[in-house]
Amino acid sequence: MNALIETLVTDHAGLLVTVLVFVPATMLAFLLMAAVRLRGAVKRRAAGISAVSFDQGAGSSGLTQGGVKAAQRLIDRTTKHYQSLDDKSMKLLRQRLVQAGIFNPRAVGFFFLIRAVLAIGLGVVAFVVVQAFALVDGTMVWAAVGGGGIAGYLGPSLVLDRIIAKRRSEYRAGFPDFMDLLVVCADAGLGMSGALERVGRELATTYPNLAANIHMTNLEIRAGRSTAESLENFGYRLGLDEVSSFATLIQQSEELGSSITDALRVYSEDMRHKRLSTAEEKAYALPSKLAIPLMLCVFPVLFVVILLPVVVRVKMGVY
Repeated sequence: MNALIETLVTDHAGLLVTVLVFVPATMLAFLLMAAVRLRGAVKRRAAGISAVSFDQGAGSSGLTQGGVKAAQRLIDRTTKHYQSLDDKSMKLLRQRLVQAGIFNPRAVGFFFLIRAVLAIGLGVVAFVVVQAFALVDGTMVWAAVGGGGIAGYLGPSLVLDRIIAKRRSEYRAGFPDFMDLLVVCADAGLGMSGALERVGRELATTYPNLAANIHMTNLEIRAGRSTAESLENFGYRLGLDEVSSFATLIQQSEELGSSITDALRVYSEDMRHKRLSTAEEKAYALPSKLAIPLMLCVFPVLFVVILLPVVVRVKMGVY
């Protein structure tokens, strides 16, 4: 079996690389086409434009349409399967997707399909590359295939974590400014909906993702949801403890009948002190973090510069 595989790879290495790279790339392209087509259909319905003219003017071939429909059916079945699951891991994945700014209800199905395609595709590519160039022998081939499959399996999760971390750092940096502007709007006499709209416009340039979530919260309030529920969803999308505490504060202020402006002012001052404390903590931790680079990089160079002339003089007998 191994001899047959080696003969096949040696004789048709280029053809195998082409086929095995083309198949996962084609599947991924079909998935992306389906996503773009679905997004375009939603935009057309929102704008009141009929999709019939678009379908007539598309001019795509029957084969392409069949591939797109097959990809859509596959995505629909995958999404329906994973939406029916309600365990802890699925809830955590949906929360991570929302915190990454992905609000499409089919996002869970897309995530698992992309992960499966990448795992299989990278595993096959690793097998073909290792066999074609004879990089390793024996069981190391399957280790390389397993490594490629693991990389493809874990890649989407790592990318998702990086997106969430980037957005969360933006949220954490912009939330104190959001609170300050909200206090100013409350002092000016604006209600919660008007204040959120004004603050969202002010933060759109500096913190665009935070402003987008503020706009969504304002739309939920206008759609009829209570302010406390909308702010809870706001904290769920951002994934910050400070936002959850803020939503609880507004809810308790409404239930107890206390002044929301005073509560916002106190919470804003607390956020400002917390930001200052975080900055001081990072400043105090800086000397200990610099100790290892100094010992490994700077001090050896200083010792060489100081002691090298002495060593040269001793070796040459010059005193």
